[in-house]
Amino acid sequence: MDNLSSIVAVCDDWGIGRAGDMVVANRADMRHFVRCTKGHTVIMGRKTLESFPGARPLKDRRNIVLTRDAAFVRDGIEVVHSVEEALALLAPDEEAWVIGGAEVYRQMLPLCSRAIVTKNHCIRPADAYFPDLDDDPSWRVAATDGGYTIAEGEGDAGITFDFVTYERAERKEDTVASAVIDAAIDLGAEVVERIVDAVF
Repeated sequence: MDNLSSIVAVCDDWGIGRAGDMVVANRADMRHFVRCTKGHTVIMGRKTLESFPGARPLKDRRNIVLTRDAAFVRDGIEVVHSVEEALALLAPDEEAWVIGGAEVYRQMLPLCSRAIVTKNHCIRPADAYFPDLDDDPSWRVAATDGGYTIAEGEGDAGITFDFVTYERAERKEDTVASAVIDAAIDLGAEVVERIVDAVF
């Protein structure tokens, strides 16, 4: 889905959390998260919501919580019990961000067209991980904004980090289809019909 993205902070081994908390404190990453998601919809699991101060929803955002708990209710939250329910709440052009935790990422990442990843260059003990996009041929690095270091008073000082944008890699069949369309423009429909028959 073009309007659905994931946003996450990882360590070099793609660890994202331990005992319900983030493994790296990085205030610059928090500001980056706010810039990306403010004014949009965020989709999260119940445990992610409960990790926020006071277990309150994020302000200036539409908050959707995906949970198996049929009795769960919370002011300021729209509760759903399946990925399909979450997607059904979104308007066609509504920008939405998947923000965790690990199980929600696992379920919804296949539907995302983009992933914004803060890569903290360290390894910390973790019990929750994000899929390794560098090892997945269906994803490619589209942009890197890097060379930052966590400053004193900004979290775990001294750790270097980058903001990396991943996008879906173009599938082979998409490339072929695009080539056929280009050929249609250049050669005319009759010739392209023979190309389609040969390729597909």
